Order: sequence, then structure tokens, then C-alpha cells
Amino acid sequence: MAIDIEIGIVIEAIGIALLASELVHPGALLFIPGSVLVVAGFLYLFFPTYLLDSAIGPIAILVAAGIATVVEIFYYRWVAPTHTPLSTTSAGLVGQEGIVLVPIVPDTLKGKVRVNSEVWSARAPRPIPAGTRVRVVHGEGVSIQVEPVESPPAA
Repeated sequence: MAIDIEIGIVIEAIGIALLASELVHPGALLFIPGSVLVVAGFLYLFFPTYLLDSAIGPIAILVAAGIATVVEIFYYRWVAPTHTPLSTTSAGLVGQEGIVLVPIVPDTLKGKVRVNSEVWSARAPRPIPAGTRVRVVHGEGVSIQVEPVESPPAA
């Protein structure tokens, strides 16, 4: 009997340790196994016949796993909200605005444009002087095609 209590306590302790690890280091996906072990340890300690000799134990563990899965999904959405990718592609810049740093010469990649914090080689069908605000209309490879942003009419 004493060995049974020790096994239940070990299962419970491992489950709690996994849950605590997940809270300290989110993203390890330990919430589901931790929850399952906490439920299994609880059943093993207090209702061993339900866990080992009936269908109630496995059903309780499956329910705990399902609830833990739903909770984990919402937890990860809260902990790590959706953000923009860490790397930028030229096609992902379409529609964004930037400023011309090096004048753009038609049909060449001599022009340079700063979009957000990155500098891109730029091309355009007409010359665009440095300092002009531009909008990205196309991205291909490591270059972008831009057009000047129309200034709002003076009131």
C-alpha cells in the first residue's frame, strides 16, 4: 500500500513539474502531458479502482487531455500573439511606403529605398529623386518596384 502512495505522489509531482515548466518556459508543449499526469496521479492516489479497474479512469484522462488541449491553444495565443515574420521578402512589402535614399534611374537597380528599417534596391519606369516618398507596387527577388506617393492636395 505504501508503494502505491509513493507511485501516486511521483506521478502527481511529475505532472505539477511539467505544468510549472510550461509556465516558466512557454512553448515547450508540456501543458497537456502535465495535466494528464496530474489527473492520473489524483485518481491513482484517491480513487485507484477507478483508474485501474474501470472505464472511468481512462475517460477522465481523455477528458483532461481534451480540456488541456483547448486551454493550451488559448494560452499560446495569449502568450505569443501573432506577429509579423522576422524576415522580410520583397513581395511582402507590396503596398508599404518608403523613402528614396539614392535616386532611381529607369530600368536599372541603382536606386535605393528605405522601407521600414531596411534598404532595398529599387526600380521604376521613370526617374525618382532622393527624398521622394514612394509606395512599393511589386517585389521580385531582392529588389522592389516603386511609384511616387501622390501628395495630398493643398487646402
